[in-house]
Amino acid sequence: MTPHPAGFEPVFCTIVPPHILDTLARHGDPALAGPARRTLERDAFERTHRRLTTVIGAPSVAPPGEAAPGKPHRTIYDAGHGTELPGRKVRGEGDEPGNDATVNRAYAGLGATFELFLSAYARDSIDGGGLPLIATVHYDEDYGNAFWNGEQMVFGDGDGEIFLDFTIPVDVIGHELTHGVTQYTANLTYFGQPGALNEHFSDVFGSLIKQYTLGQTADDADWLIGAGLLAPRVTGKALRSMKEPGTAYDDDVLGKDPQPATMDGYVRTGRDNGGVHINSGIPNHAFYLVADALGGNAWERAGQIWYDVLTGGELDSQAQFTDFARLTVAAAVSRYGEGEERQAVLKAWERVGVAAAVATTA
Repeated sequence: MTPHPAGFEPVFCTIVPPHILDTLARHGDPALAGPARRTLERDAFERTHRRLTTVIGAPSVAPPGEAAPGKPHRTIYDAGHGTELPGRKVRGEGDEPGNDATVNRAYAGLGATFELFLSAYARDSIDGGGLPLIATVHYDEDYGNAFWNGEQMVFGDGDGEIFLDFTIPVDVIGHELTHGVTQYTANLTYFGQPGALNEHFSDVFGSLIKQYTLGQTADDADWLIGAGLLAPRVTGKALRSMKEPGTAYDDDVLGKDPQPATMDGYVRTGRDNGGVHINSGIPNHAFYLVADALGGNAWERAGQIWYDVLTGGELDSQAQFTDFARLTVAAAVSRYGEGEERQAVLKAWERVGVAAAVATTA
């Protein structure tokens, strides 16, 4: 049985929002609709499976042995276009790269995620205790998603029409693994505003992992989530934009990116677990504004404030945007004092319309 901290409820989290797959599934072209429908069906199955295994437990897919402190312990499996997890082991920690570029990208992406959390925040793997990192590639046929299931990462190859290989963008890998960090820390409920914050943390640290890997400052970064994932026929640049929510794609098949940048555009819906992939655009934009105002490497001051809140123990699993905003201001003051960091955080929340940010600091 794979242990989880008492009271923690691992959830099934995908990178592609259901509203995109829903739109594709209704398309008249079977080449687009078929893979999307199969992906939705597979996601529904995995989501139900996740709930059941959370209750009754599941055999661990962790490889035997433990990593040395501060060292990654990665294992990559190949599902061979089936759905049995984890699949056949194809690369272990320290093994040389093989001929499969997908395997190599997954291995490197797990390493990049491990490195950012260790180097920037002294966190040893996603649980803080050296947890082995596991990924399965080549999952299912034309599977148009990647997910964290509470135990491991899983990557589809895409359908080639709308989505390419899900290991291509390193921020997708970082995004999904950060769901694991959230699982082991704030354990944010995956619905409504706390669910949007759950998605938000994954976008933040997914983007920071990409920036860290590329050596980019906040000004250099594109602030896109999933750049390189969309196939050439799609009119769009990514799944989401933190800099300009709502502008990532505007396509005759996918429609227009629905993310709001401020509370004026907040979307009330029962779909997508209460709009977790949509309303995450609001805190995403706030983080971008903080990072842009502070300049330099975004994983340093801006990322440190966000990490302090995620791991500090005060962020309730049912936290609303206003609760989170207040905690980020308090964290900025606690770590950096009453200087530009506090002002940057206050101004960012004000600009996105989250008013309780001004109730802050003692």
